[in-house]
Amino acid sequence: MTNTTSELDALAERALICTQCGLAETRTNVVFGVGDQTARLMIVGEAPGKNEDLQGEPFVGAAGHLLDELLAGIDITRPEVYIANVLKCRPPANRDPRPDEIEACKPYLQDQIRLIEPQVVMTLGNFATKLLLRTETGITRLRGQRYDWWLGATLIPTFHPAAALRGGERVKDQMREDFELVRSVLDSPPSVESSLPVEAAADQMELFR
Repeated sequence: MTNTTSELDALAERALICTQCGLAETRTNVVFGVGDQTARLMIVGEAPGKNEDLQGEPFVGAAGHLLDELLAGIDITRPEVYIANVLKCRPPANRDPRPDEIEACKPYLQDQIRLIEPQVVMTLGNFATKLLLRTETGITRLRGQRYDWWLGATLIPTFHPAAALRGGERVKDQMREDFELVRSVLDSPPSVESSLPVEAAADQMELFR
């Protein structure tokens, strides 16, 4: 645990002064990640928004409150999980991440996952899900399933909380189902069954290639 903590702290320090892409010129704060550094569940979103950029913490505001509510529904509190984003800096006006920005941030997320070694990685929304599963299939088709993934982890995709806030109770109900799936995986012994997409199954160890 000590080695993991010290390595993650060193990684965070590098991220805080990162200038590998143009977002360094527009950010207020680097939003590295927060939570239990030995968490069994890691949640990965797309990028910080306005509130996250101001506070330096992922998933605050209305989306963060909904995330906390969904976690509470499966008897998990925010301090028990680790939360990060694909990008560590906010894209201006919350636009989609650009390829150079993704390339600059890939090593940070990869090392976060490698050091934390979560049992379950939950991706929130289309962008994080497509990147981590290396697929072009949309979140509507991917959610509701578990995928055997990198380093022995199980990946479970769901909608982004912001989409649920726009989409109403139907989307929230589907997210609740996905969080129940997370709970069942955490409570069950590892399974040898996989529903990993074909394009993601090849050479898993080269994540983010």
